[in-house]
Amino acid sequence: MKLRTFIDRPILACVISVLILMLGLISLFNLPMEQYPDIAPPTVMVSTSYTGANAETVQKSVIVPLEEAINGVENMTYMTSTSTNNGSGSITVYFKQGTDPDMATINTKNRVSEAEGLLPAEVTKVGVTVEKRQNSTLKILTLYSPDNSYDQTFINNYFKINIEPRLSRITGVGNVNVMGGDYAMRIWLNPQVMAQYSLVPDDVISALGDQNVEAATGTLGEDSENTYQYTLKYRGRYETSEEFGNIVIKSLANGEVLRLKDIAKVELGAQSYAYNSEINGHPGATCMVSQTAGSNANEIIQEIDKLTEEISKELPKGLVLSDLMSTKDFLDASIHEVVKTLIEAILLVILVVYVFLQSVRSTIIPAVSIIVSLIGTFAFLYLAGFSLNLLTLFALVLVIGTVVDDAIVVVEAVQAKFDEGERSPYKATTGAMDGIAAAIVTTSLVFMAVFIPSSFMGGTSGTFYMQFGLTMAVAVGISAINALTLSPALCALIMTPHIDTTTGQKLSFSTRFHHAFEASFNRLILRYKNGVKWFFRRKWVVGTALVASMALLAVLMKTTKTGLVPDEDMGCIFMNVTTPPGSSLSQTIKAMSEVENSIKDIPQIMSYSNVSGYSMMGGQAPSGGMLIIRLKPWEERPEKKDEINAVIAEIYKRTANIKSAKLFVFAQPTITLSGSAGWTNSGGAAIANPGAWLLQAVGSLVQPLFNRGQNIANLKIAKAQQQEALLAFKQSLLDAGQEVNNALTQWQTARERIRLENEQVKHLETTVSDTRLLMKYGTINYLQVLTARQSLLSAQLNLASDRYNEIQGVINLYHALGGGC
Repeated sequence: MKLRTFIDRPILACVISVLILMLGLISLFNLPMEQYPDIAPPTVMVSTSYTGANAETVQKSVIVPLEEAINGVENMTYMTSTSTNNGSGSITVYFKQGTDPDMATINTKNRVSEAEGLLPAEVTKVGVTVEKRQNSTLKILTLYSPDNSYDQTFINNYFKINIEPRLSRITGVGNVNVMGGDYAMRIWLNPQVMAQYSLVPDDVISALGDQNVEAATGTLGEDSENTYQYTLKYRGRYETSEEFGNIVIKSLANGEVLRLKDIAKVELGAQSYAYNSEINGHPGATCMVSQTAGSNANEIIQEIDKLTEEISKELPKGLVLSDLMSTKDFLDASIHEVVKTLIEAILLVILVVYVFLQSVRSTIIPAVSIIVSLIGTFAFLYLAGFSLNLLTLFALVLVIGTVVDDAIVVVEAVQAKFDEGERSPYKATTGAMDGIAAAIVTTSLVFMAVFIPSSFMGGTSGTFYMQFGLTMAVAVGISAINALTLSPALCALIMTPHIDTTTGQKLSFSTRFHHAFEASFNRLILRYKNGVKWFFRRKWVVGTALVASMALLAVLMKTTKTGLVPDEDMGCIFMNVTTPPGSSLSQTIKAMSEVENSIKDIPQIMSYSNVSGYSMMGGQAPSGGMLIIRLKPWEERPEKKDEINAVIAEIYKRTANIKSAKLFVFAQPTITLSGSAGWTNSGGAAIANPGAWLLQAVGSLVQPLFNRGQNIANLKIAKAQQQEALLAFKQSLLDAGQEVNNALTQWQTARERIRLENEQVKHLETTVSDTRLLMKYGTINYLQVLTARQSLLSAQLNLASDRYNEIQGVINLYHALGGGC
């Protein structure tokens, strides 16, 4: 088919473009919307619980057999495991990017079933859970009692019964994880009373198993001549504490019956007391909602918002359901800004095209080309499995100036034929297309060849570059098709030559504007030619400017911060709190309350969730805690002091006097860098996934620091730590021979240590000074300065200790020489 065919049959060219538009529009409404492409590898979590076992027992008897069985499952890259002192254990298996998560779950489940025979009977009875992990948390919901009319156990149970099932039924929702335990009948045994009756816990467990059962009791009168037939009904499992208290444990020799309430306290309580949750200082429950892969985050959150509005009307008096975090807020703001930029770019390009073509008719052709190319690209995004995200939209913004070029080339070529004297649009178009068709195809293929290789890149960056590059390449390809089909057809139909001034006809506005623009533009070209001639006579100026530009480029490449994506103010802050090892949950709650009281009146904070008993770095432990802080909307934080980094600095400032816990505060990361880790309760079920945020946070902190200044600071700190380790090694050798050394050797050793410590302190003082300077220029963060200061303080303490040892060595030497006898 020749190109003249589309000029002779413009309806065919229009049908091709309309078909591209229809496919693009249909795909646009079906594309999933998200902030960035999903780059986290598929993960599968295996979890279980060994009631009463400590972390070491769980690791040896449960985790190790499961790891040995799972190791080597198809497409697996690596796995991590955790075990806690409350008996829970979990294994997270990571798979290659692109692995089907459902098949990965099935393959992992098959491996786990092979190892179930090696697990303790208690674990097999509870069961081993294998589930695929969701890697995108959409919302964090909180349910709490502002007037403290309900306790935490009731709120958790209410959430699980009345809210969690309804959230799970929303299309696209993957997991609904509630940070809390269910109701459970708690039996607190009294060891002294049990010892009097020679009872052990297994006796109580046996009685519960025999009497608290659901049994099939059968029927009476079946297959008989009786008048009636009865279906027997058994009372079944007990429900109240009074019923449990009346369970018979043992019959005594004097005929009395020993009941459960005689040897234990029976009450309705929580399944686990391993953690405590509060919302804005009030008892409550926190829930994390995650989406499935490929779903539309924006639509899911809209459905969740509708459901929460309905649920809020049905809540008992004294309960409030609210949002603690929603990705839709930032997603809407980001997409809105990108779409606004896209529209502005289209209008600006059309305006520039009109200024240079000086014809409304000629401007319509490139404008149509832009619309067809951009909308048609959405069809490719849908077929390729891409999403509507910031990268693909940004690619469309950048490619606008390129997709319009092909149509402009066609229009300019036709206009050139008009300027040569051709008055027929049809002949001008056919003549122009004969000369530029090959050029349009060639330039488009060259442009596409620049971006298509990005689709073969691997890793995290490759995922980003692939969607960005292929979006631009496809848009240019569609623009080339449009320039060879619709653009020449429109040129032949609507373009007309400008009116010749010599004919005496009345000039139109377009013609007058054309002549005025041509005159002005020709004068500008003349000035440009004179400027070029000036540089020809002074070639050294051009050479100097080129060298200076290359030098400036090299400097900027070394000093400019680098990163995968820019850090964004997501409106949410996370705080990890760790109390000293061995601290009880009550002590952690006190430390969390102290932190909460220090930051709750910060004006930029809107609400927060306080969870004790779990830390993002240490996992399930009574000595850990975390806070999830939601900031006020961006429009209410317009000043520099309201930025998220300023709020984090204020939190550190206000909590600097807290000595009972260590704090680590970080902003919500922009993207997910790895598969999400999870929380497990005492039953082994997943209840949250902030481990992913920790990995994201660490990634967002590390990525911007890949530069020379940080490496220098890290090198100095590493050298200082190496010298400290070398000193410790020397000390260990001296300690090994301490039993045979005399007092004189001890004194000489102390003096040698003082000399080394003095050098160490001087070296670390220089390191601290350098890190402060690097932080001043934004090369490293404050956390690394704190690390350097901590090393310096440790060295100073060691120096003071060695000076004391020197004095002690002199005293020992004095005694060894007979003094003081």
